[in-house]
Amino acid sequence: MPSPRHRLDALLQRINTATRAAGRSDHVSLLAVSKTQSADAIRALAGAGQQAFGENYVQEAIAKQAALHDLTLQWHLIGHLQSNKAREAAQHFDWVHSVDRTSVIDALARHRPDTRAPLNLLIQVNIDAEDSKSGCRPEAIDELAARIAQHGTLCLRGLMAIPTPEHHPQQRADSFSRMQQAFVALRSTYSSIDTLSMGMSADFEQAISYGATMVRIGTALFGPRE
Repeated sequence: MPSPRHRLDALLQRINTATRAAGRSDHVSLLAVSKTQSADAIRALAGAGQQAFGENYVQEAIAKQAALHDLTLQWHLIGHLQSNKAREAAQHFDWVHSVDRTSVIDALARHRPDTRAPLNLLIQVNIDAEDSKSGCRPEAIDELAARIAQHGTLCLRGLMAIPTPEHHPQQRADSFSRMQQAFVALRSTYSSIDTLSMGMSADFEQAISYGATMVRIGTALFGPRE
């Protein structure tokens, strides 16, 4: 099996190639999706140079953070956030990608320690209106953005989406395109907007062609789960 450094270098090369192919000169960041991975696996990838890790579950992430407290890592919550976990999320994460309702925004703001930098937030958009998926309707973006802007302990950074994976590539392209349009519109209103998080292992190169600035990759980095 390739080493963590080899997998990381190979993936970064693919990201850079896709960015250049899209005619872009900006940077696309890599978020390593470490859900269900061990603290040792994260440590190995961090040793290869990866610093940003995404977790789905608050309690699982807190345990890993404790085991890796000697490392300087950036922790992202990318899974659905239940209101009763907002306190812990606000205290233990650097980013939350799954903001989709005002009650969660207010809870995160209330529980974010004043001693820490503002909590970076992405509004999750259910771009394909899937009943089984979290996220707000596209028309609710402005309301949620305005709510985030009211809180000094929060910082609105952009949008996140998970388009329907079963879509034909052209249908997925349409979803990515609509997210890109929403991102550009939001960025015209808020100066802090710089992140469009979309694209995973199967479609991140296409997402980059539609303006993704952050891609979320798991298996290609860590290898198949045992």
